[in-house]
Amino acid sequence: MPWWGWIIFGALLLGSELLIVDAGFYLVFIGIAAAITGLIELSGVGLEPWFQWILFSVIALVFMVLFRKKLYAKLRGSGVGYETGPAGEIVTVEQALQPGEKGRLAYRGTEWTVVNGSQQAFEQGQHVQISSVEGLTLKLDTVKTEE
Repeated sequence: MPWWGWIIFGALLLGSELLIVDAGFYLVFIGIAAAITGLIELSGVGLEPWFQWILFSVIALVFMVLFRKKLYAKLRGSGVGYETGPAGEIVTVEQALQPGEKGRLAYRGTEWTVVNGSQQAFEQGQHVQISSVEGLTLKLDTVKTEE
């Protein structure tokens, strides 16, 4: 295949992955391998067609094995290292809350509804732990003492 054929083939694969189909990020590396094969052919090496296909296959496999998982996780993954919620974090109560009582709390740049899920009353300014998140409500349950 001529060099420009490999470049067009690679561009079509890249474009189809990025614009049309979500093939799990495999077509990106196959497209890159085709473009690299085209660039090698453009450099004037003059490879036999059967060797071009072998080179293309090897480059695609090596790139997929070495880079696909990391790149896919970084671009579209589940956010490696990101915690799913604030449960376990310590907050400062802005108002007194009796057991079972609801209130408001400024947390992470917004106002949250909080509920005292413990058997003891929380005083204003007290440090407490978030035990769970239910929808848009933070459930508080453990008083943290100053150390």
